[in-house]
Amino acid sequence: MAHWRNEYSAALAARDRREKANIVLYNAYTQLADRTSRIAFAGTQGAQYLTGAGDKHTAIPATGKSLTGPSVPDILAATRADLSEAQRARSELQARLTELSTELEKLRKRSTQDGRRIHTLESEVTHLQMRVKDRDEELKGKAKLLEDFQDELATLNLQLNMAEERSGRLQRENQELIDRWMARIGREAEAMNDASKFS
Repeated sequence: MAHWRNEYSAALAARDRREKANIVLYNAYTQLADRTSRIAFAGTQGAQYLTGAGDKHTAIPATGKSLTGPSVPDILAATRADLSEAQRARSELQARLTELSTELEKLRKRSTQDGRRIHTLESEVTHLQMRVKDRDEELKGKAKLLEDFQDELATLNLQLNMAEERSGRLQRENQELIDRWMARIGREAEAMNDASKFS
């Protein structure tokens, strides 16, 4: 019984770990989106340096300070590189997210199937336990009947032995009576023969 429960618990723990991994991926994706926004904002700020002053040759920012720092092509190149890297990372994260979502869905389906299987097995176990209990009661009843039958058979054997002993005793007494009666008849016959000789 404990084997399937351990497997089920392990599957639930694995599902929880995958969901936590999904949360980490979501957070990483959010950070990546924030970074992309900042890069895009920096690119926009660089473009404003070109159009902010109204003069082609002197690009003065809206704050009135002179333009210092990297040139616009460098900013655009860096922005494009960062954007490409962000897109590549996003694609990898999306692929990983899709893979984990598919696996999570499979695990959910399997968990549902396992739950149904568990319910079916528990019902079957309960049914078999009831059958075993009924069979135990039946065996106890049969054992009691057998014990009663053996007791009754022993009683009948005792009664039979007593009847046989009585029958033998009666036969012996009857034979003794017959022998005495025959002896008496013999004596009376001899007496009658002796009386007839003298008469």
